[in-house]
Amino acid sequence: MGKSVQKLNDNVSLIASKESWIEGLAIQQLIKTSELPGMHAVAGMPDLHPGRGYPIGAAFFTEGRIYPALVGNDIGCGMSLWQTNTKLAKLNVDKLAKRLSDVEQPLDESWHTLISERKNELAITQTGFDSALGTIGGGNHFAEFQAIEEVFDQQALLALGLQPKQLQLLVHSGSRGLGQAILVKHIAEHNHDGLEVVIDAFTDYMAKHDEALRWAQLNRELIARRFLQAIRAGGEQVLDVNHNLVSQSQIAGQAGWLHRKGATPSDQGAVMIPGSRGDYSYLVKPTAEQNVNLRSLAHGAGRKWKRGECQGRLSHKFKKEDLYRTAFGSRVICNDKTLLYDEAPQAYKDCQTVIDDLVDAGLVTVIAKLKPVLTFKTQGACG
Repeated sequence: MGKSVQKLNDNVSLIASKESWIEGLAIQQLIKTSELPGMHAVAGMPDLHPGRGYPIGAAFFTEGRIYPALVGNDIGCGMSLWQTNTKLAKLNVDKLAKRLSDVEQPLDESWHTLISERKNELAITQTGFDSALGTIGGGNHFAEFQAIEEVFDQQALLALGLQPKQLQLLVHSGSRGLGQAILVKHIAEHNHDGLEVVIDAFTDYMAKHDEALRWAQLNRELIARRFLQAIRAGGEQVLDVNHNLVSQSQIAGQAGWLHRKGATPSDQGAVMIPGSRGDYSYLVKPTAEQNVNLRSLAHGAGRKWKRGECQGRLSHKFKKEDLYRTAFGSRVICNDKTLLYDEAPQAYKDCQTVIDDLVDAGLVTVIAKLKPVLTFKTQGACG
């Protein structure tokens, strides 16, 4: 265990070196959450940052009770990595961008058979949010074409079937309005008190939660498929991992419920940890012992600045047009002015520092790093 594991008290760990910047409010929220009834252990990740009452980039282990508010409103949010059959050597990024003009509208009738088949296979019965399937959503969600820049573990890369000469596609999205509806209903009926695992309300929430996980998985699949169709390419899914969920788990031999809010599972094999749209993303392999971090890892770089203050910090330095290209020369499609500034690379921490903390803590090894080629946020009108 390296210097990047801090014990803040008996049941709170922080996976970050003392040199790594973590906002004080996030640490306060982490400690406060550890005091909830039934809370056995809490772990903050290197991308820890404040949320609305509860921190983001953390895992929480409870006994006898779950807290849906810790999972939040985007149940099943996660990352999906697809390898396309497009060769990087033949790639024209400007032509790629032009083909993405119609990837935000609800999927048309030509998709209905596939959606129906996949919903049946995944046991998704609810229909109220079907029009949102295949859509990215706002905030920090994205679809990003990437190129493998550097390989550190060739054997692990090949085991995943990844080829450095192929264009990759990373999708970050979740359950859209479905997860929001589930949480709103829960809070209206139970506030933030949590649910004992022996009551009917717990069973009802978990059934809806688990369906939302499957819905989010299908959503990412459909996003990937429509982007591949738009650029006239084929592709295969390499991995798909949720980072907002609650599930049964055993930590150090103790049974309980593991909540993850912006925390990537480290017990499902290789995972992607993306940087901002102007930074590298990292494909990592979890190592053996994963108790101190509650079997969880960072889900990204973590914010430095709050949404809403970014435009004021950046508009005097950068015109809107300046933000459509990154330092890598990669393209950005985001016609929502507020979102363009809120999700600027400057609003996020350097992803390398997050990865360094995880490596130093003995929690991961790096398989490869990938750089952005084109990041898609929204074609929506400018604000």
